[in-house]
Amino acid sequence: MHHKVVLITGGSSGIGRAIGTHLTQKGLTVYGTTRNKAKHPDFSDFQLLELDVREPKTITKAIDLVIEKEGRLDVLINNAGVGITGPVEETPKTEIDNVFEINFHGPVRMINAVLPQMRKQNGGLIINITSIAGFMGLPYRGYYSASKGALSILTEALRMEVKSFGVAITNIAPGDFATNIAAGRYHAPVLDDSPYKTSYANSLATIDEHVDDGEDPKDVAEQVYKILQKPHPKVHVPVGTFLQKFSLRLKKILPDKVYEKLLLNHYKL
Repeated sequence: MHHKVVLITGGSSGIGRAIGTHLTQKGLTVYGTTRNKAKHPDFSDFQLLELDVREPKTITKAIDLVIEKEGRLDVLINNAGVGITGPVEETPKTEIDNVFEINFHGPVRMINAVLPQMRKQNGGLIINITSIAGFMGLPYRGYYSASKGALSILTEALRMEVKSFGVAITNIAPGDFATNIAAGRYHAPVLDDSPYKTSYANSLATIDEHVDDGEDPKDVAEQVYKILQKPHPKVHVPVGTFLQKFSLRLKKILPDKVYEKLLLNHYKL
C-alpha cells in the first residue's frame, strides 16, 4: 500500500486535508492541490501543488509533475468543490456556471487528464467525492444537488467504460461534515421583495446549522483508505450519520410525494 501515489484536489482544507493527512500517516505518497499555494506557506501535512480545476493548463502541469517525480499516479481523488444556496429562480447564472465548472466539469477534466497514465499502468483508482445531497433535490440547494448528482451519474457510466483498462471508479457521498465549506459557499442574497424571503432565510439557518454540527471529516478519510484496499469498490459509498444514510434508503422505497413531504417538514417549508 505504501507504494501508492495519490493526488487529491482541494487538499488544503476540510475533507481533502483530512484524507491527505490520514493517507500520509498510512504510508502512502500524497500530493494535494490548492488554487493558491501562497495562501498556505506553513502547510506541511503532505506535498501541496497549485492547481485550479477550471484551468486545464494547471491540471496538466500538476499531473506531469507528479508523474515525473514518482513515475506513476495510482489514485485520483476528486474532492475540490464549492457550495451554493439560493432559490432556483433567483440564483445568478454566473454563480450557477461556476458551481458546475468546479463540481462537475473540474472533476471531468481531472479524470480525462489521468486516464492515459492509468491505462499505461494497466490500473488505477478514481474516487469522486460527491454528496448525499446529490441523490435528491434539496430546497434552496438545487444547483448544488444537481452538480453533485451529475458527477454521481457520470461515475456510474464511466466505471463501465474504463473497466477493461483496469481502472476502478467509485463515488463517495458524504453527508454533513464539519468543514469550512459554509464559509466559501455562495449564498444568493435574501431579497426583501422576494416571494421566497421567509422560507429561504429559514432554510439558510438550518443548512448552516447542519454543517456546524457535522461529523468529523476523518470519517471520510477512513472510508477512502478502506476503498483503497478493495480490488472492486462499490459504485456508491455514502458516509454520514445513520439518519443521513437511512434517508437514501427511504428515497428508494417511499412514494415520491411522501419523501417530498419529509423534506418539506425537515426544512420547515
